[in-house]
Amino acid sequence: MAIYLLGLFALCIILGIAGQPLWKTYQRKRWAQHPFPAHWRKILRKRVPLVGRLPTHLQLQLKKHMQAFIAEKPFIACGGLRLTEEMRVVIAAQACLLVLNRSLAHFDHVRQILVYPAAFAVDRVSTDGAGVQQEHRQALAGESWSQGQVILSWQDALEGAAEPSDGRNVVIHEFAHQLDQENGAAHGAPPPSVGNTAHDPVRWQRVMGAAFSDLQLAATQGHATLLNHYGAQDPAEFFAVASETFFEQGAALQSDNVALYQALKAYYQVDPAAW
Repeated sequence: MAIYLLGLFALCIILGIAGQPLWKTYQRKRWAQHPFPAHWRKILRKRVPLVGRLPTHLQLQLKKHMQAFIAEKPFIACGGLRLTEEMRVVIAAQACLLVLNRSLAHFDHVRQILVYPAAFAVDRVSTDGAGVQQEHRQALAGESWSQGQVILSWQDALEGAAEPSDGRNVVIHEFAHQLDQENGAAHGAPPPSVGNTAHDPVRWQRVMGAAFSDLQLAATQGHATLLNHYGAQDPAEFFAVASETFFEQGAALQSDNVALYQALKAYYQVDPAAW
């Protein structure tokens, strides 16, 4: 009898784990069936003008993703911030741009969004050329952790949304890192959507590697580029910076580096240059 009960208990655990994705899919479908709140539309028109560029079918899709995202992701106020519904809507709208024509399951591992009023300070330890470790404090607009936390400055998130054509967007940047961290540490090669035959990992490595090297050279020589020189640090930062430019300056990126644009288009399965 004890063995039977133990086996039954183990079976329940297995079924519970196996059923989680199905339950999450069911919940998201239910949330998407709810009418999109009218006051959320007003927030998008006022705060996130990039949404107005999207074709109608993508706007509708974005809103459904947002409803599920806001319903299931905990937002946590930090640094004395009073979290508002507007903050959730503005952040969710920008984050969900990255999963248009794809599944919100790409953000299943995102556990929390922590929001500070403005840039927040973090302590870092660096090692100089002599091998001596030094502590220093750094102000950040955003950060992404592989454990599923995204940390954002509300001021920077709001400013990034307000100017949709400058290629600078901290929410897109940090959630691109989360896509990169879907299968572990960020390394500039996020896993594609299931069934995405347009994305070629071999071509991705070749195109992204060449563009990254070009940006590193330009940064070293002090030459201005469409892509922010911040992306010259490593492949992970390059992917995040390239994603900002792709969504906000798609036509310019297509003109500047068509191979890079096409690689990002194949991965994200959208075409911002046509918006």
